[in-house]
Amino acid sequence: MAVIELDEVSVSVATTDGDLVILEPTSVRLTEQRVALIGANGSGKSTLARLVNGLVAPTSGRVVVDGLDVAREGTAVRRRVGFCFTDPSAQLVMPTCVEDVELSLRRLKLGGKERRQQALAVLERFGLADRADVSVHSLSGGQRQLLALAGVLATEPSIVVADEPTTLLDLANTRRVAEALFALEQQLVLVTHDLDLAARCDRALVIEDARVRFDGPADAAVADYLSSVPG
Repeated sequence: MAVIELDEVSVSVATTDGDLVILEPTSVRLTEQRVALIGANGSGKSTLARLVNGLVAPTSGRVVVDGLDVAREGTAVRRRVGFCFTDPSAQLVMPTCVEDVELSLRRLKLGGKERRQQALAVLERFGLADRADVSVHSLSGGQRQLLALAGVLATEPSIVVADEPTTLLDLANTRRVAEALFALEQQLVLVTHDLDLAARCDRALVIEDARVRFDGPADAAVADYLSSVPG
């Protein structure tokens, strides 16, 4: 299993009123296969997740993934860490499904025929083989999220970070995407408001006011979070 380490990592941004702290100095070592990050909007959980592959740079401290410093070896880290956004439209840029997965495979330097065959195999894995040559815009919300995940997994990362991947989905598609995520062999870092999904993880961090308030078994973390919710 991959190892994700944050060593006294903080994130702040300059504003007209001074520095705004997004994440207080945080040190964690994540080795479990499934780790959830839960907390209110604006708590800092997405910032913590985006530190893992360099989408957010730390103001201070170090982020290390499998011994690689994200700040110094970002390209190598991004080969290991795949990132799924809340809105798949942020990732789907090609006209058809198979072309979008082929785009993800471009850095593997495959021949055109081999790249297409590999892309079709990835689509088959996610139940999208019959949609290979249709427009990405014709897909349902769940299908678009699965396609985005397929593109991320095409290059076989060792870690998948999913930032609220079911927020925009209905119940049926939430279940479909969740089952795909929890079937992964890769280490999963899941940012979610869905406490049922969080409870299925091995470990969960409760983020509140830019700091990790609780870190432990997922069921205990969910109980801790619920205890702090008014009403």
